[in-house]
Amino acid sequence: MISRGEVQETNQMISEMNLDVRTITMGISLMDCAHTDLRVFNQNVYDKITRSAEKLVKTGEDLERQFGVPIVNKRISVTPISIAAGAVHTDSYVPVAQILDNAAKEVGVNFIGGFSALVQKGCTKGDRILIDSIPEALAVTERVCSSVNVGSSRSGINMDAVKLMGDIIIQTAERTKDRDSIGCAKLVVFCNAVEDNPFMAGAFHGVGERELVINVGVSGPGVIKRALEEVKGQDFETLCETIKRTAFKVTRVGQLVAQEASKRLGVPFGIIDLSLAPTPLIGDSIAEIFQVMGLEEAGAPGTTAALAILNDNVKKGGVMASSYVGGLSGAFIPVSEDHGMIQAVQRGALTLEKLEAMTCVCSVGLDMIAIPGSTSKETISGIIADEAAIGMVNNKTTAVRVIPVIGKDVGEMVEFGGLLGYAPVMAVNPFNCAGFVNRGGRIPAPIHSFKN
Repeated sequence: MISRGEVQETNQMISEMNLDVRTITMGISLMDCAHTDLRVFNQNVYDKITRSAEKLVKTGEDLERQFGVPIVNKRISVTPISIAAGAVHTDSYVPVAQILDNAAKEVGVNFIGGFSALVQKGCTKGDRILIDSIPEALAVTERVCSSVNVGSSRSGINMDAVKLMGDIIIQTAERTKDRDSIGCAKLVVFCNAVEDNPFMAGAFHGVGERELVINVGVSGPGVIKRALEEVKGQDFETLCETIKRTAFKVTRVGQLVAQEASKRLGVPFGIIDLSLAPTPLIGDSIAEIFQVMGLEEAGAPGTTAALAILNDNVKKGGVMASSYVGGLSGAFIPVSEDHGMIQAVQRGALTLEKLEAMTCVCSVGLDMIAIPGSTSKETISGIIADEAAIGMVNNKTTAVRVIPVIGKDVGEMVEFGGLLGYAPVMAVNPFNCAGFVNRGGRIPAPIHSFKN
């Protein structure tokens, strides 16, 4: 049982260290909305979302007031639309995306995720319709987020889908070029996507989940930073213990909020995702944690080791605080959402290649990275393939959320606004990979995947 006293002990974390509950995300199954008629399906979807999430935002606001803990976002994730809408007779799921957007606006949530397809082993008709619909869907909606899973440690990497997604990302950038190609900020390509992730843009409600569920994402890089400042210069054992103890406290706050939200909404509690998700605010940065650890800038030699320490001990502390830690749970390294990462890029300390190395040990992958608008679709597919390979071989979730900003080049700044932040356009390796990407087919799963 968690007491209010435990939350009160974290008041300083909230007021001075940017501790927040980043999101309460309600997962909603749309499996019972299936119909062959698009209009009927859309009405079923709208009715179920608005009925299920009617009190979500108000409950979040009530909990903020009661416990004094900021809850930054209230979100919804739904069954991947390529599955839920698989029976619909249509050649476009754009109208479905618009219905999702309308439902999200009606209940007042910030984002709705699940305009998604799982194609790690191949595409169904519904998968292909969804993927082809992504550029227009993200251009004509405000709150819809999209994801495509192109690989897994069990299935290998679907290189046909990887090739296709390079083209889809370019199309999405073109469709939203009047807004610095922001459509791509709502699109992520995964390997080993998880079914209970509460964070956008990759959230969807997996087919193995309950009818409805509440998942909570907690974030506290500022809290970790302050704690490490107290042990500056001490040995690695002390460093690790400090991260674990702090992650435990942060997770307990999320546990209380999750349990209360579940109780008040009458929806089962799913998981706590303890992901150190930064914001553009100074003092709420993963890169600044690295500096406290002893690195001059993120990207300096030792950065990957520092990130491995951070990620591992956040997980260790979290699992001691809650029996149901899930989602992604670790350290995110999105460039545009982290003041320190932006500074490191501007100073030349952090490159795309170093970020790729860091993704071997971080929570996800290449996240919120602005690249030149002239980048070819084959190069983007190559970047996706590299990240998927890291995820496949290391049996971890990896992802790519890159934004080819049409009309901008290396060094120029892009402003996305809100939690999406701002970013310098980063250089991309100029050498061609088209011959590799265009081979087609599937990269087989690694030998260690055969564990039965």
